[in-house]
Amino acid sequence: MVNLCISAVSSNQGKTILTSALLYMFKDSVRPFKAGPDFIDPQFHRHICGTESINLDGFMMNPAQVQWLYRQYSDKEVSIVEGVMGFYDGMDKKSSAYDISKLLNIPTILLMDGSGSYITISAVLKGLKTYKRGNTIRGVILNRIGSQSHYELIKTQIEKDFNDVAVLGWISNHLSALRDTHLGLDLKDMDKLEEISKEVLEHIDIGKLTAIGECEPKKNVAYPFKPLPKTDKKIAVVSDENFSFLYHDNLRFLEEVFSAVAVVRPSHDETIPEDCDSVYICGGYVETERAYAKIKNANLFRTSLIRHAQTKKIYAECAGLLYLGHSVDEKEMSGILDVSFTLEKRFQRLGYYTNEAGVKGHAFHYTKPVDDSKGFDLLSKGEDGSVGSWQSANGNVLGTYLHTLFRSNPSLVKRRLM
Repeated sequence: MVNLCISAVSSNQGKTILTSALLYMFKDSVRPFKAGPDFIDPQFHRHICGTESINLDGFMMNPAQVQWLYRQYSDKEVSIVEGVMGFYDGMDKKSSAYDISKLLNIPTILLMDGSGSYITISAVLKGLKTYKRGNTIRGVILNRIGSQSHYELIKTQIEKDFNDVAVLGWISNHLSALRDTHLGLDLKDMDKLEEISKEVLEHIDIGKLTAIGECEPKKNVAYPFKPLPKTDKKIAVVSDENFSFLYHDNLRFLEEVFSAVAVVRPSHDETIPEDCDSVYICGGYVETERAYAKIKNANLFRTSLIRHAQTKKIYAECAGLLYLGHSVDEKEMSGILDVSFTLEKRFQRLGYYTNEAGVKGHAFHYTKPVDDSKGFDLLSKGEDGSVGSWQSANGNVLGTYLHTLFRSNPSLVKRRLM
């Protein structure tokens, strides 16, 4: 079995390009993973290889839980973890590529920008290799290389300085398939994936890369989460292209503990089934013009949700919270919760947070409440704090800015959805 972590020195170094090319090449036999809480890259992964991508987060889960999750979902011949930012970024929250790859005992392939340099690349690699003990850097791929001779200069220096790092190849700084894009690969480029993958992997030794990845990750046999007994209740999960921020394991966990799970798509004006006991509304986008155009006329969905809220439970994250409110600026929402929001030009939160119940999660949003005296909007970056949430008068409806992983928070699921 092949296990690899793809990382780099920082963001915008080409991790997504390399990961996408590898996922496409192994598409019939690969399970993608993403280090950290990101929702966008996992959607990208799924679109490329047709297999759900799994988030591995050391802040929201403890080490044994991360190990279990990786083993549980490593059900293909190849497992590829895309790192977050630079190799060590996120160490303070135990979710860096360094932390995840070391915890799982899987090798890291480091993508390094070779433009405008050659000997210095080896010096940067030495810094990365010696900064922390136990790092898993086993291979290097050089990006933005001008020619074969430029690559050979860098390769010669790295091989002279290191006997434990394989130089696996290079990616040209003139990828014709990406000529019309400004930031690299985009979902609009999916029709060019085969062409892009061939170009990206043209000068990379795939045989050596897979040989490096042939290893046995650390095992964790016992289930390291507090078990939640299965209920005979049914739940509706509101998720579509607007409410797309759904951790795949959250859906799997709900399927394990509820007797039935119905996925409802507001953009198709689908209704909440009357026999559902609770509703979980995912995060995503409802505040932009493009997104709002798809839900503003979803009258059947809105009516069924309002009816459900009168006597049953609803738990909503971020965009779900916005939809439960009266409005976002001039855009009318459901009005289930007595709060309105406004969209700011600068993000209001970004990063990991903990709520008053000790639930750890992630928040990233540009909106804020117009009048927060009707609720409370505090999330702590420490170990305690108040949840950024609003709830109905009878307490059965709760909306929050916090995204979290359900499997490691079964009490939250029991209290808010059962």
